[in-house]
Amino acid sequence: MPVLNGKELRIVGFLCNWCSYGGADTAGVARAGQPTDLRIIRVPCSGRIDPLFIVKALLNGADGVLVSGCHPRDCHYAAGNFYARRRLEVLKQFLPVLGIDERRFEYTWVSASEGQRWQQVVTVFTDRIHKLGPAPRLEDAEPLLKIADMALTSLRPLGTGQNAALDQLKEAIKAKLPELDCVIGWQQGYDGAHTVPLFMKTPEDVDKLVWGPFNVNNPAVYLPSFKGKKVGIVVKGCDSRSVVELLQENLIRREDVTIFALPCEGTLDMARVNQKLGRYTKIDKVAYDEAGVTITADGKEHRFCMTDFAQGKCYGCTTPMAVLADTSAGEPVKVEPGAYTPPELALLDSMSLEERMAFWRGQMERCLRCYACRNACPMCVCRDFCVSDSRDPHWMSQEDSTREKLFFQTIHALHLAGRCTGCGECQRACPVGIPILALRQQIARAVSRLFDDYKAGLDPAAVPPLLGYELEEKNIHERDWK
Repeated sequence: MPVLNGKELRIVGFLCNWCSYGGADTAGVARAGQPTDLRIIRVPCSGRIDPLFIVKALLNGADGVLVSGCHPRDCHYAAGNFYARRRLEVLKQFLPVLGIDERRFEYTWVSASEGQRWQQVVTVFTDRIHKLGPAPRLEDAEPLLKIADMALTSLRPLGTGQNAALDQLKEAIKAKLPELDCVIGWQQGYDGAHTVPLFMKTPEDVDKLVWGPFNVNNPAVYLPSFKGKKVGIVVKGCDSRSVVELLQENLIRREDVTIFALPCEGTLDMARVNQKLGRYTKIDKVAYDEAGVTITADGKEHRFCMTDFAQGKCYGCTTPMAVLADTSAGEPVKVEPGAYTPPELALLDSMSLEERMAFWRGQMERCLRCYACRNACPMCVCRDFCVSDSRDPHWMSQEDSTREKLFFQTIHALHLAGRCTGCGECQRACPVGIPILALRQQIARAVSRLFDDYKAGLDPAAVPPLLGYELEEKNIHERDWK
């Protein structure tokens, strides 16, 4: 069958070896007419298809991508397509945030005997892609730079967190210290407006522990490196979710970890704090009150109210208290029920697909490829096998292009699907302030919609959605190919 309308487009098809490839072969043997746009790649199973494959194709010029596997319950490997179904549906709902029309990607099921169904699927999908036309290219988008409005209403009280219960927590840590190899927390950094990680091994180390709005780091990132040792950790609410997620994935053992917690009243967005401070040579003084912090730098006072300068994630935080703790101190923080959309995600929601692609083009032009986002992420634990470093297969080049940079950020976000706890370390660590947390937030939103409002890191006994499946998915339905 000739090209449907005019110029042949570039459509990539990933087909299961056992069923869909056989179905395509059956259609060919029967001389069933098919569009010639499709380029088929045979894979052992639809469960083998990493979202990386689809994103790579779309960012490198494919006008459409079609995935086809065995029907559910008929998988040659028993459950491969059940896992694929969840991953591919999350990917489909994620693509629009990149500025890619979700209609350019589709997945379906075709058995080896369904030559007629295969002909129908490929014809309908190819016709759809021709109606959409050639896919917009990231390189052709005019860079668009916008920033999100951070004037938000918090779901909970924001304060400086100068908790009187800190001394009580220190005593609890000292009592437990002989049983532990180390306790991870925070200490004052090079001045009173910065903190750095603290690894407590002696009572004198415990006395250095600080708590407050400058405790921005997530100490859970260090836990996998202590696997097999007895370790304690001091956590904020969002940090505790990362600990729970590490437990869910058996990256640490519950009996090896002792969790100490205090209520969190929010942390400061240090990028905006430093922007207001400007260039200075010395922090003279840091003074706290209930509503904020006053920093004196080079003799000049600067006032930072927590309701104006907290990190974006803090406004919508629903877990100021640790979700899992062995020792807690301090009074609980009340959270007001209500809907909340992160500012970066709200900004992208207000844009068209073309504007979103232009937005990411502008942001990726600023990216340094330093991988600070990856290194700061407590759930990014496969750094020895990271796609950015792999040379066999060589998925990413060292080319300094917006396409390669966005490809990495997209794959990082997709590999955190159902695992990202929203701690925001990726965005905080970015030296140029790219709002990459929005990609993770879109993934989390898709996971929440599809899997009964699931949120990562809240239940140690829960199975992350993409690590499991159900025979009949309530919110995922087969496409109509008529």
